[in-house]
Amino acid sequence: MQQYLEIGRIVAPHGVTGEMKLELWCDSVAFLGRLKRVYRSGQGEGEMQVTGLRPHKNMGLLRLEGVSDMDAARALVGRVLWAARGDLRLPKGACFIQDLLGCQVLDADTGRCYGTVSDISHPAAQDIYTVKAEDGAEYRFPGVAEFLVEKCPEEGYIRVRPIPGMFGAAQNGDEAE
Repeated sequence: MQQYLEIGRIVAPHGVTGEMKLELWCDSVAFLGRLKRVYRSGQGEGEMQVTGLRPHKNMGLLRLEGVSDMDAARALVGRVLWAARGDLRLPKGACFIQDLLGCQVLDADTGRCYGTVSDISHPAAQDIYTVKAEDGAEYRFPGVAEFLVEKCPEEGYIRVRPIPGMFGAAQNGDEAE
């Protein structure tokens, strides 16, 4: 498991006092609310102290120590920020998307493996899981309770209950052997 996780990207200064708009790559500002520090890299380099974080529309407004004017904020635009896994608290039963990537996708009823999770996006009301099959084919399904039965990233799998055709020929056992 990765020690540092992406939390968002600075997209613009907000005002003239160094506050910045943070595009959130998590559920909400409240999830990040207790963060005291963020990092400039996924290796924990470039630690920066968080002095403020509040919600604004569907983004966060972030203040960092040492960033006190619009020019300093503008210099950070485009920067991806990271948080240490140990600084983040998940609700019971939740897991980080990063931990689901690479998990096998197993049929909850038959045990058949459809491939591995290669991406999880959030374009609308629910997450969309992309599954890459062994033959290179890609399939997508919404991460809703009707299809997503169980997530066990610590064991390296998720269980699904697909509707007919969700995984194409692989679901019907028609894949080439």
